[in-house]
Amino acid sequence: MSISLQWILVAALFLATVPHKSAGEFEQWCVADEADPDDELQAAMDWACAQGGVDCTAIQVNQPCYLPNTVRACASYAFNSYYQSSRARGSCYFRSAAMTTELDPSHGSCHYDYLP
Repeated sequence: MSISLQWILVAALFLATVPHKSAGEFEQWCVADEADPDDELQAAMDWACAQGGVDCTAIQVNQPCYLPNTVRACASYAFNSYYQSSRARGSCYFRSAAMTTELDPSHGSCHYDYLP
């Protein structure tokens, strides 16, 4: 088998194993920034769950996203819910308390929505 044919087969095999997503289709979630203090995250989460219109029942006691019961974890859920519902420019900002990630933050029975 010629070397050029081998390279073509290797390239075809590689392309067959790479997930195919077109530009703009990469999944993104909005999570709390690790560097922000809890009081800023709490204020931003309070806004998201009230004025922001996010349904925050999933982070209440005995609900799937209550644990771990930290401000950072609960804020991440609220921030992502707002981000996924609005997708407006800057909707994952929260006065610099949040950031986007391509790593799904879902854990256990807690599912973080992703809306394409």
